[in-house]
Amino acid sequence: MSTDWDWLVVNVNIATMDDAGELRDAALAVKGERIVWMGQKRDLPALDTLLPVIDGGGGWLLPGFVDCHTHLIYGGSRAKEFAARLEGASYQDIAKAGGGIMSTVRATRDASEESLYHSARARLRALLDEGVTTVEIKSGYGLELESERKCLRIARVLGHQMPQRIRTTFLGAHALPAEFKDDADAYIETVCSEMLPAIAREQLADAVDAFCEGVGFSVSQTQRVFEAAKAHGLPVKLHAEQLSNLGGSALAARFQALSVDHLEHLDEAGVKAIKDSGTVAVLLPGAFYFLRETQLPPIALLRQYQVPMAVATDINPGTSPLASMLLMLNMSCTLFRLTPKEALLAATLNGAKALGMADQIGSIKVGKQADLALWAIDDPAELCYQFGVRPLQQLWVAGREVGGIRR
Repeated sequence: MSTDWDWLVVNVNIATMDDAGELRDAALAVKGERIVWMGQKRDLPALDTLLPVIDGGGGWLLPGFVDCHTHLIYGGSRAKEFAARLEGASYQDIAKAGGGIMSTVRATRDASEESLYHSARARLRALLDEGVTTVEIKSGYGLELESERKCLRIARVLGHQMPQRIRTTFLGAHALPAEFKDDADAYIETVCSEMLPAIAREQLADAVDAFCEGVGFSVSQTQRVFEAAKAHGLPVKLHAEQLSNLGGSALAARFQALSVDHLEHLDEAGVKAIKDSGTVAVLLPGAFYFLRETQLPPIALLRQYQVPMAVATDINPGTSPLASMLLMLNMSCTLFRLTPKEALLAATLNGAKALGMADQIGSIKVGKQADLALWAIDDPAELCYQFGVRPLQQLWVAGREVGGIRR
């Protein structure tokens, strides 16, 4: 039996993030891209002496982290705006001076594909160093077809050239570009009838997202985007209830959205709706922290209705320039009061659910992809408790070693 395995890790504890719970003094075997055996070390069959065996050193093996919400590809920086706000400037002052999201749109449109690729690659590398093996990348800083296409094309290239598994999301309905000032309906028509069909035809997106907010788009406008996505066979996601409660989550539930994200102002009716649709609630503590928000997501209601909660970095230049999943784990516990078990589940299996990939990744289970992270820790809670130390020993994506200090 073991002669069919490619490699084996022993002397390890396993946090499966699945029904099997935790296995101590365990072992795990991989063949090709998949996990083919897992159990107590004492139950191992006779081993082929030529089989490569990795000593886990008594550490913990977890699924690779899934960062299910990022705006990873963008041009320029908003650091000067950050400083200006701290010196007393308002968002309105910054916008009048040409700042805000439109400054990122201009910088992204002007940037070459090469420069966007290299800046995004550096952020991906930072995530890899903290055990992130799957990353969702949204567009949304182009807001016209060629620039949106450019960003999604770069994301596809990163998926081929970087170790991580990349999923792409078309977020044309992110903000209203200057060309359509005061005519949001016309822009949404462009998104639905011109941009989305071209993106779908070129297979550049795995999903479609929108920003349903008073400063974004209305529920009816968002519905038009979702209907267009459905017509092209693409699943939907939604930025919703971050600044107010427009009922976007209920709309997303009607379209069986993969996820609704942010959710600080989500009410009980919205929680019930996403529970019934199987939609994942994605929490983004980085944006909450960076914007110094005070309205917490309804964690107690999400627990009460057993809605799966995911956690992601929301990497973006304006509200979460934070390329660290370990920091998000800590923030989700300290700011949102998740337990370490909830936070780790949110960064693994529930993150995979938010991308529609839970059948392949997000937990350690025979038959799943061997996306695995070996950590030099005594307890998985350490990954939520301590920030600044990276105890990642080895990292594998689809059975191939791609990172860690032992590599």
